[in-house]
Amino acid sequence: MSSLKHPSLSASDNTDTTPDASGWSANLYNQVASFVYSSQYTTPILDLLDAKPGERIIDFGCGSGDLTLSIEKVVTQGQGGVVVGVDASESMISKAKSNGLKHAFVADLTKPLVFPSSEQEFHGPTGNFDAVFANAALHWCKSDPSAAVENAKRVLKKGGRFVAEMGGYLNCAGIRIALHAVLRRRGYNPEEMDPWYFPHDLEYRKLLESHGFEVLSCTLHPRITPVPAGLKGWMSIFVRSTWLKNLADEEAESVMGEVEDMCKVDLHYGDGKDEGWEVMYVRLRFAAKLA
Repeated sequence: MSSLKHPSLSASDNTDTTPDASGWSANLYNQVASFVYSSQYTTPILDLLDAKPGERIIDFGCGSGDLTLSIEKVVTQGQGGVVVGVDASESMISKAKSNGLKHAFVADLTKPLVFPSSEQEFHGPTGNFDAVFANAALHWCKSDPSAAVENAKRVLKKGGRFVAEMGGYLNCAGIRIALHAVLRRRGYNPEEMDPWYFPHDLEYRKLLESHGFEVLSCTLHPRITPVPAGLKGWMSIFVRSTWLKNLADEEAESVMGEVEDMCKVDLHYGDGKDEGWEVMYVRLRFAAKLA
């Protein structure tokens, strides 16, 4: 696993950005990709969740807990209200707890969800959550997207809701094509290395319905997204320790450099004074109810 730091970090910055076993670093993520949980981009999905005082909500892929804590502030205004965070990254869960999230644990959403003994109160043969929430997490469940939906079904009460936003059809178009081309040219199989699951809304609707959910809404939302850290900085978070996790640092740097060169024609603007990188995000946003 690489210990690369984002290139904009100064040599005197002692913040540890080394990825954990899952490939994520909460510190690096917060430094480079905090836009993911900014109010500018998360207000629509939080509005769709419409959390209420007293509800029990579980956040699939809670990351460092920034959105989870905002939901917790709402639900804990009522008796019995609680929020539980789940993430595959130990680094993220550790950060979420240090940020003040009371209930959080490490788990892989593509496997049957097992609550640790420390969260004994949430065990039970049937679901006891009012809602499952997920933001920018389910598109990492490529190995078994169905398992993530089944986990949501298992923890929800009857009539409980599943509300999420994730990368959808055409998300990161251009970057993904470039990665496939560069890796294939080097003799790799990009289909096996590609960790992204960006489904069409019709595809994901069928998946939800196959698990017993009534789909209330499921739509795609194109969003041009500035990446202040630059495309290579963006890739240091979302590509280096996922797509390129088995490559040595030197080759990974070379791959990302080639991808950056290929994408510049479409994703970079400016004349040297006013310039920047932007990525075409397409978000799949849905709300479903367990029938």
